[in-house]
Order: sequence, then structure tokens, then C-alpha cells
Amino acid sequence: MTSNPAPEHDSSPDVHEDSLRASVAADFPRTVEQLKSLVSIPGIAWDSFDPEHLNRSAAAVADLVREAGIEDVQVLRVDNNGTPGGPAVVARRPARDGAPTVLLYAHHDVQPPGDPDLWESDPFTAQERNGRLYGRGAADDKAGIMAHIGALRALTDVLGEDSPVGVTLFIEGEEEAGSPTFRTFLETYQDLLRADVIVVADSGNWKVGVPALTTSLRGLVDGTVEVQVLDHAVHSGMFGGPVLDAPTLLARLIATFHNDAGDVAIEGLVSGDDAAVEYPEADFRADSSVLEGVRLAGTGSIASRLWTKPALSIIGIDVPTVAMSSNTIQPKARAKFSLRLAPGQSPEAAMEAIEAHVQANAPFGAKVTFTPGEQGNAFATDTSASAARTALWALERAWGVEPVESGMGGSIPFIADLVDLFPEAQILITGVEDPDSRAHSANESLDLNDFRNAILAEALLLARLGARQG
Repeated sequence: MTSNPAPEHDSSPDVHEDSLRASVAADFPRTVEQLKSLVSIPGIAWDSFDPEHLNRSAAAVADLVREAGIEDVQVLRVDNNGTPGGPAVVARRPARDGAPTVLLYAHHDVQPPGDPDLWESDPFTAQERNGRLYGRGAADDKAGIMAHIGALRALTDVLGEDSPVGVTLFIEGEEEAGSPTFRTFLETYQDLLRADVIVVADSGNWKVGVPALTTSLRGLVDGTVEVQVLDHAVHSGMFGGPVLDAPTLLARLIATFHNDAGDVAIEGLVSGDDAAVEYPEADFRADSSVLEGVRLAGTGSIASRLWTKPALSIIGIDVPTVAMSSNTIQPKARAKFSLRLAPGQSPEAAMEAIEAHVQANAPFGAKVTFTPGEQGNAFATDTSASAARTALWALERAWGVEPVESGMGGSIPFIADLVDLFPEAQILITGVEDPDSRAHSANESLDLNDFRNAILAEALLLARLGARQG
């Protein structure tokens, strides 16, 4: 593994590093207990779940923020075509003496727990095992909330009224449902949320014990492709042979999405091979649970395949299940694709490219219907900017090792809205997850040592931003 070196800052008394470290450590048991309490609230922003739990979750976060010493706290929401969005907590402490304002983002809603039989403990009863905290939302993203609150408590404990940095907390309540009202929320409360630096605590670290600043995100487009060969199903014995069924033809179409090496084979997509970090294949195989004997797809470095090249997955197929199958030639089959985009790729151009590919590769003249879905822009951090350099310094001081400037293969579509509406703000993407956190999966967990370091790093970042610019 290689990384770009963190900036060389002195650990001067202006940030009270030793005192902040001691304060975070002393407060950490309380912070963990409060995280456990948040995990116990099953706030899921999906229509099929009880919205009262989401309201309870927002109220609990608001209480924690007030307890941290911020009095200006509101629970707000906006409508999306007449449907109320998820409750968001917004809290403010104004800057003074010309210091910057920092917007601290996280989200309090969580993914559904999924199959309970896959969990080793109840998903909404946080449990400590071997230095990790298990539970739904323990990592994604209630730990992000508590990292913000813990950092603010340490800052107040050490500096009191002497901290000039302004802080706005924005704890969203519908991120796992796709943030349907996020853009409207930003537009409605733009003045309330305006900041010089935005910290999005919803990413991860390189591995346990090694922090990372996420400096690039892939964009995303998705949609569906339907293949039709008949007006209606027919008996496979009477008509099979001259007519291939729709699932077979859909499979042939899907097979054209990649070349023999496993690279995406759609013309017109941006692709790079310039990831600055080395990701050993053995580490990737262990982190991703690839089965022994499965050959990795694509060319170029592992890191570039994850961060700077496109990646296309089929995430759903509509065909009869095996249990409901019959001896008929299926007239239609449909698949949903998810295409991750390299930084620099226009989502609109990517959608046009995949539609053109689908139509050009319609198998056996089958009728192919392409339906575009969601799309989001990629993102890249200017790591030479002052806030990014300060963040890298804070990560190094908190962990005691050089941080990695890491890309992320996933997408955070709302980052594009932040860039659009707050173009002057420096955006930093941090987080508490590690490769074994299993966010969205059963047995989601959080490494508690890294959690404590994340709180300290954010406290140091806030202190240094206030000291340098106040």
C-alpha cells in the first residue's frame, strides 16, 4: 500500500491537541452508550416501515445535539410532490471573529435489517464483540452522528467559548431511501446551511488502523432493459427451436456489456488508470469475500478498477422463479443495470452510451426497450485546498499513521447537489467504516478504536480551522 504524505503541520498549542485527546478518551464510554441507544431505534425511511420510528430517531439526535451545548436546534422537513420527506435535524452555532463555518453532515436513517437469521445478534440491540460494535446503523451512519457530537463536546470541553469556528449540523433522515427531498431541502434552507467547509461523515477508512480521506467518488446511472420476442407465452415443446426465449436473449444482451477480460465494453465511457493508491489483490479478495478460484475482472490496477474506471452490474432480473417455472417460452424478460462512472464522466452522456449499446446489440432482432433511471455525478476533491490538507493532518495526528487519499467505488449522489448549491465550500468526505463493517448487510459493525480516532480527528480539524482562520 502506498499513500500520499499528509501535510507537515506542527502540533502547536493553538489546537490543544493533548487536551482534546484526553477529553475524547474520557468521554468515549458515554459516546459509545449513546451510539447504542441510537442503534436501538429502527428509523427506516421506506414507505413500508413505520415512520414513527424515524421521528423518534430525529428527536433523539436533536436531544443529543442540545446536550452537546448547541441551543439552536430544529427538526425540519420538506415535501416531495405532496409527500413529506424524512425529518432532518439542523443545529447552528455561529462563527465569530471572522472564523469559518463548518457544516457537519451525517444521516440518522438506516437500511432495513434484512433476514434476521443472518444476524449473530439482534440488529437493533447494539452488542460489543472483540472490539467492534454490532448493530444496524452502528457504522452507517449513526457513528457519523456521534463522531460529530463527540468532537463538538471535546471542543467545548477544552476551548469553551474560545473556539471561534462556526458549526452547523445537518443530520439527514432519508439518505438510505435515496434522499428524495435532499435537493429541495438544500434550496429551501440554503442560507441556513451555507458554510465554508462541508464534512460529510458517510464514507470509510482504508482498513482498521489506517485512516483515509475519500478524495473521489464514482458517479452512477441506472435503468432497465426489457427484451420481448413474443406477444404471449407459448408451449416450449410445440414452438421451441426456431424461437429463443426472452431470458436467453436477455442473457446474450447482458453478455455484451463486458469484454473477455471483464472490462466494460460500452463505447464512449470515460476510463482512467491513475489511482494513486496500491490495493494488493490478496487484500481485495479478503475484503470482498471473492471465492477461491474466481478470476478478477478487468485490467489495470485494482484501485483504478474500483475508483477510476466504469463498472457495470446487473442488480435485478424479472423472469419466472424456478419454483414457478413451466414448460413455456417466456415472451419477455427484464433486467436492471447499475453503471458506476469514473470521475470526469457526464451521467447524461453515459446514459446515452448505454442506450445506444443496447439498441445496437439487440439479439436476434428482439424488441428491446430501454428505460433510463437515476443518475448522479462523480466527485473529486481538490487535495491541495487548505481544508483537505488540514483534514489529512488531523487524521495523521489522531491515528498516528499516514492517511490514505482514497477513492471510493460507490457513489454519494447528493454530493453533486452540495457542489452545485455551495460552489465556494470545500467538501471533505470522511467516515468511520472499514472493509469489514458490512454496511447494508447482516452483522454491520464498527471498530471502536477507529471510532474514537475519528472523533479526535474531527475535533482537531475543527480546532485547527478555527485557530488558523479565526
